[in-house]
Amino acid sequence: MGYWDLPDGTHCAQKTWLVTKLSTALGIVGSAYHTILFQPKTVLDGVQRAGTTTLTMAALGAIFGITTCVTAQIREKPDDLVNYFVGGCVSGAFLGVRAHSYSTGTGACVALGSIAALAKSSKRDGWHFIRSEPRL
Repeated sequence: MGYWDLPDGTHCAQKTWLVTKLSTALGIVGSAYHTILFQPKTVLDGVQRAGTTTLTMAALGAIFGITTCVTAQIREKPDDLVNYFVGGCVSGAFLGVRAHSYSTGTGACVALGSIAALAKSSKRDGWHFIRSEPRL
């Protein structure tokens, strides 16, 4: 089962686990590219940077997953875009805390919240960005 197969506001632990796995994988890939592009001075420095990036991404996924699910339960509106905006916003606020910057947190809150709400809207309303069959 995938993330979108489970109804919003239910199976919070499973949905959080799925999105955490995905964000951890993205963190691993991102940290690998970062390590290749910006060579660390020592192996220990490279491992530390990779671990920090991966753990930050894993935390973002976990925060998003649990916040979105709990918000849907509390508001009793499981298919609402606001739940996804709140989940993305709280994840963005975590980035601000991590960077010790109010402006980073505010910007990331708005950006991640908007992206999450658009992703939910596109899934819910059946938007197609890439056609599976070419037009002739």
